[in-house]
Amino acid sequence: MTRIVGVVGRKNGGKTGLVERLVGVLAARGLEVATMKNAHHDARLDVPGTDSDRHRRAGAARVLLATPEGWAMTGGAPEGPEALARRLAGADVVLAEGFKAAPWPKIEAWRPECREGPLAPAHGIAAVASTGAPQVPLPVLPLDDTEALAGFALKLAVRLL
Repeated sequence: MTRIVGVVGRKNGGKTGLVERLVGVLAARGLEVATMKNAHHDARLDVPGTDSDRHRRAGAARVLLATPEGWAMTGGAPEGPEALARRLAGADVVLAEGFKAAPWPKIEAWRPECREGPLAPAHGIAAVASTGAPQVPLPVLPLDDTEALAGFALKLAVRLL
């Protein structure tokens, strides 16, 4: 059964670093961890002019590029977060970075250096991981206590439908 939990926050709040550390801790515990990242800019997996780019430009609905190091697939029309998460079914846990509007529970990464206050308690945020002491009506965990955050994330994670 695949479970999912999100990590959200403002720019430079520590989201990616937290996800990176959580992956390491959870994988060390023997869990298969998958991640998904919501980008607010165009991210190209293909280099213009390569064979796979030519396939996509010719109209292929999906292009899977296999290399000795692994594989990547580009798809057609954008999908909602739930549909994207289902593509990762089979992993023990999915860590979803971003996707504030998604229905799964989330941990917010927030640092006092952020120009704005925490997003919490909006967006289904259940806790804040911080280097400071934000005034939020939710649990606040130390951003650098990855072991505690990993345990909290696993308790928070819900079944991926």
